[in-house]
Amino acid sequence: MIDRVIFENLQAKIDEEAAVRDELRDIVQNLSRKGRSTQAVLSRAHSTPEAQLQPVLDDATKEILAQKEEITRLKAVADRHPFYKYNGVWSRDLQNLVASIELCAWLGGLQEFKGSESASFLTMEEVGKFLESMALLCHFDCVSAWYLTRIRAVPVNLKEEDAFHLTLEEYLLALISMIEELARLAVNAVTLGDYGRPTVIGNFIKELFNGFQLLNLKNDVLRKRSDAIKYSVKKVEDVVYDLSLRNLIPKGQGV
Repeated sequence: MIDRVIFENLQAKIDEEAAVRDELRDIVQNLSRKGRSTQAVLSRAHSTPEAQLQPVLDDATKEILAQKEEITRLKAVADRHPFYKYNGVWSRDLQNLVASIELCAWLGGLQEFKGSESASFLTMEEVGKFLESMALLCHFDCVSAWYLTRIRAVPVNLKEEDAFHLTLEEYLLALISMIEELARLAVNAVTLGDYGRPTVIGNFIKELFNGFQLLNLKNDVLRKRSDAIKYSVKKVEDVVYDLSLRNLIPKGQGV
């Protein structure tokens, strides 16, 4: 006769994993909700002249910082559990946050976090540094009490340590999302009478596309999305070409 204790133990493990996922999902739901607010603010850049962008960037920075607080909470919980068992719960929302950070940085925000090597965007390490939190109130499981702890920068692309981190794939997918948004911005800039911005955008995303072409990508989703960058490049090239035909940009400044 099979001992029913075996199945009781299995059920206990199932319940434990479900509780972990529920705790993570509560945090991720807040992250997602704040992420939508961030994206709504950044979408105003499509209808705002470049000279008037600063209030948009200020509002976007506030929203991004609010998401950063949720990342701090998420890291505190996720660090207690196997990373690759649960990272699917938050991966998409973390990608969206990084994409918002990168777009805000490209538009001129978050200047204090940019390094000299990446004037237009944040490197993977700079994103991890930006997401660091100096202090957080965490609940200690063993005792019914709260304590203060320091949180380091969010690690990036960890190989050995099993802890919460920003993966290389998440970072690259976020860059691709930023490229797609910039291609859309190039079109909308023309409607605002800004004929120089499509050229700037075109040169930037072509440089990124050239960089992606150097990568030997194994991840199917990432490979397909990176291949699609060429459509964003062509979209901007078409805009610049049309502007050139109409003599709306100086000759020699095309993409």
